[in-house]
Amino acid sequence: MVSFFICLIVLVVGYFTYGKFVENTFSPDDRETPAVAINDGVDYVVMPQWKLFLVQLLNIAGLGPIFGALTGAEWGPVVFLWITFGTIFAGGVHDYFSGMLSERNNGASIAEVTGTYLGNTMKNVMRVFSVILLVMVGTVFAVGPAGLVVVLFKNNGATGILTSAPFWLAIILIYYFIATFVSIDKIIGRIYPVFGICLIIMAVGVIIGTFAGGYHVPELWSHFTNMHPKHTPIWSFMFITVACGAISGFHSTQSPLMARCLKSEKQGRFVFYGAMVAEGVIALVWAAAGCAIFGGEGLVNAGGGNSTTVYEICSKTMGSVGIILAMLGVVACPITSGDTAFRSARLTLSDWLGLDQNKAKNRLILCVPLLGIGAILGFGNTFGFIDYSIIWRYFSWTNQTLAMIVLWAASMYLFMEKRNYWITVVPATFMSAVSATYFVMAPECLGLIPALKNNTLVAYPVGVIVALLFLCLFIMATKRRKNVTMQEKHA
Repeated sequence: MVSFFICLIVLVVGYFTYGKFVENTFSPDDRETPAVAINDGVDYVVMPQWKLFLVQLLNIAGLGPIFGALTGAEWGPVVFLWITFGTIFAGGVHDYFSGMLSERNNGASIAEVTGTYLGNTMKNVMRVFSVILLVMVGTVFAVGPAGLVVVLFKNNGATGILTSAPFWLAIILIYYFIATFVSIDKIIGRIYPVFGICLIIMAVGVIIGTFAGGYHVPELWSHFTNMHPKHTPIWSFMFITVACGAISGFHSTQSPLMARCLKSEKQGRFVFYGAMVAEGVIALVWAAAGCAIFGGEGLVNAGGGNSTTVYEICSKTMGSVGIILAMLGVVACPITSGDTAFRSARLTLSDWLGLDQNKAKNRLILCVPLLGIGAILGFGNTFGFIDYSIIWRYFSWTNQTLAMIVLWAASMYLFMEKRNYWITVVPATFMSAVSATYFVMAPECLGLIPALKNNTLVAYPVGVIVALLFLCLFIMATKRRKNVTMQEKHA
């Protein structure tokens, strides 16, 4: 219990201290924002700061900080450290710069922003990477809440169509289509604040119920070991599993949505860094509840973070009255990330193809195929043709690799602006090691080769070498830019 509260306090203090340091490094000013300069009434719309925060929180807080944190609790309370320090020094930094760099580039999607600082080749890589990731996120965040709703109705005695996953999946996909198509302030700007309040109340209810129910949250210092029953390595499996609760590349695809709605650059720290800290708190709550109520072995036996474990935790901590509100919050999380995932995919493609999104016809041209692919993947999973867990695992690795690329882009921006780029270089190098290590030994990646599966003797050195290689490439790129600048001055 004590270690949980220490981590909670560190997260809050981190927002006011390191978050301020990051803001000062970027140096927001009073220039006209894209929301004011462009204001097309569809994607560029000025919204109040409190609403921006809640919308950003729900954009990024999908199933990740809940399912991911519960699965991360399989390793024990050591997951608290990754959630806490990952949020402060990596996730918050990543979210802030992805939002503010988009704002400085007329609200451009993250693929276009990355290309500005890392070149056209990386721009094209990021375009493909982003669209694939966003479609996977949209699919995962359609199938997941459909399953949660089914569990909720079944456990409360309902039968018939209310317990049909295909029915709820169809309803969610129809909503996604509407939310992707219409102006951002028509649906998203109106209902998200309500869901945001539910999400916050739900997190508070779960942690209070955990302590009030007599459940013991294990202390970090007395359980500072790998407690995973299958001895799955902490590095880098836990760092990939707990993505949205620490650092997530998916967030960089969402931040431009709010970058197009800022009235002032000085709102950035509260909206971007603040929402990430809030998500870290949510992940910490669910990880603590998972450790206390299930334990590592119990979570592994239950399949990690999923609809069943979430329902059990809500039931045990909040009883029959609170469970409806809690499940509403959990269902709202993925739905309010899934719709903006498809919306971000539309905007990424529109930037890529140069399609003016003021015209309804152009939005329709992009919405139909995107939601069509999501429907194929979603119903494929529902009817047993596609394994949901495989989609989730590929999403997790793609997610963290995207975060790595965005941090390198932010590093180049800071170098070009003659500012302290080490605040992004360090987490970029770290995430490079995480992604490379996981790719080498994960069962769905090179771990398909029996000799490499969970082979830490090979994966660990490769991860370090790749991270150092990327660091060297970055340093070489900065030297080239310096030389070019000097030549231009003497020309």
